[in-house]
Amino acid sequence: MNWMRTILAKVLACLAILSLTAAHAQELRLEEQLLVLPLPIPVLAYVVKPLLDAPLPLVVMNHGETLDPKERSFYPTVEFRAAAFWFARRGYLVVVPIRPGFGSAAIDLPDQGVVSTYFGAVGKCTDANFRAAGIAIARLNQWVIDYVLDRKLAAGPGTIVVGQSGGGWGALALSSLNPAGVRAIITFEAGRGGRVDGKPNNNCAPDKLVEAAREFGRSARVPVLSIYTENDTYFGPSLSRKLLEAYRAAGGTGEYHLLPPFGNEGHFLLDDPNAIPIWSPVVSGFLEAHP
Repeated sequence: MNWMRTILAKVLACLAILSLTAAHAQELRLEEQLLVLPLPIPVLAYVVKPLLDAPLPLVVMNHGETLDPKERSFYPTVEFRAAAFWFARRGYLVVVPIRPGFGSAAIDLPDQGVVSTYFGAVGKCTDANFRAAGIAIARLNQWVIDYVLDRKLAAGPGTIVVGQSGGGWGALALSSLNPAGVRAIITFEAGRGGRVDGKPNNNCAPDKLVEAAREFGRSARVPVLSIYTENDTYFGPSLSRKLLEAYRAAGGTGEYHLLPPFGNEGHFLLDDPNAIPIWSPVVSGFLEAHP
């Protein structure tokens, strides 16, 4: 696949390996890196870890989604750096894979004859396939987990998977695969098909989304924490409750937390460093309950 090698060469040439040492906090210094992981489809990943001489458990974090190719090409390398720092300061190796088709890894170039590897499409609302889009992210998560643990870059078991929006939907999908060594899954504002045509609370085939959540729940046995906000205009309280109710009714183990309104748009709670004092007690309590 010459086109893939060419793109990776450009990414490596432009970015090489970014290695920064962040200001210490809570007596822990953090190291940041930008790496290309040689997975079945090579993936750029942001990595942050505390400078500790000890095996570290793994946290994989999934960024959000957009169906607009131009928006994907300008996607930030790290969507929620402060949240990644929060986990790293608690002794985790944090890996944030930048999914194919996003940011520096964007290769949606039909005018140049390049085939896209963006796997997030869900199809038309009349025939939306939300399950497949979630499973695609789940498979990528499994590749990342296997790569990191097989090379003993992190300690296992005890892996945590976190995701926001479409990335949270992928984390929920991962629960249905029951990956070995995954201790818990945490989602923020999880879902797909929100704000069709940019309109608030205008969802693409919400009944299909609920049914997909039910399908995930049928085989899921990993503890899941799902966090939403009252003023999320992508997946409002009524829909988010239905998602988790369907997931749990089918057999999944899920905790639902609806937080008060945050800012002008609660959907981006995880992106904002100021929101950490709001969601961190909920996450800490959940992880303490699922050691």
